[in-house]
Amino acid sequence: MTTRGPFSLAAAARFQGTFPAFQGGDDEARLDLAFAADDSWTPVGVRVTGDLRGQVVANPGDLPAEQIQAQVERILSLDADGTGFAEAGVRDPVVHELQQRFPGLRPVLFATPYEAAAWALICHRIRMTQAGTVRARISASLGAPVDFGDRVLHTFPPPERLINLEPMPGLMIRKVENLRALGEAAAEGELDAGLLREMSPEAALAHLKKLPGIGPFSAELIMIRGAGVVDAFPEETPRLHHAMAEAYDLGPEPPLATLRAISESWRPYRSWVAFLLRNAAS
Repeated sequence: MTTRGPFSLAAAARFQGTFPAFQGGDDEARLDLAFAADDSWTPVGVRVTGDLRGQVVANPGDLPAEQIQAQVERILSLDADGTGFAEAGVRDPVVHELQQRFPGLRPVLFATPYEAAAWALICHRIRMTQAGTVRARISASLGAPVDFGDRVLHTFPPPERLINLEPMPGLMIRKVENLRALGEAAAEGELDAGLLREMSPEAALAHLKKLPGIGPFSAELIMIRGAGVVDAFPEETPRLHHAMAEAYDLGPEPPLATLRAISESWRPYRSWVAFLLRNAAS
């Protein structure tokens, strides 16, 4: 794999190790990824090391190496050209401070928009740590185990298995129903990353909000952290807005129009800066 612009695998691994929806990260420049592949949904395991070499440890579907690499690059935001990201820091001192604080950190994405949507449904109105436990329970019961030698990670289940999800601790029946509907939509191609990235952000959000249980906040999460849209300002993320208010000394509850105006200087990396701000505030 190659990178255009600064990138730190160690920073990605640290984030992966602390975010409740993820697994396989640590403090070393090594990242273990167990995921269901785009389109075929077959399980894949990849260990990425500091030289950005990806060792495929599981590929029972015999998928082409190029397809696996492309998905890993999307997960790590390596498919985007980051050579101009430093310029956003030149224009905006807050962005510059974030870049210095988190050198080389790019957004770490869900393996697919489908997985991002499942996370949005699971974590609705519960703590993220609790949602992480529920997600791990679903993966262990319906996903596929991937053996990395020193640990075993489970993929999130493919859509055809999520369709048959049974109630379990931590999941209200409405969430079970919405997750089953999500499995059906993903099986029909409604959450394809390429499809969402070809749409305008407005069209992608409207498309996603048609899914049961997916509101404005969840739709933004799926589009940005699932499909990997690089230049979108999250208008439905209160925690980001609070972080911006503090970082830019705007006082409590600044108008959305003010926040939008500030984000204009982040272009064409608005999603990346928003990710760093959220990470700094967590």
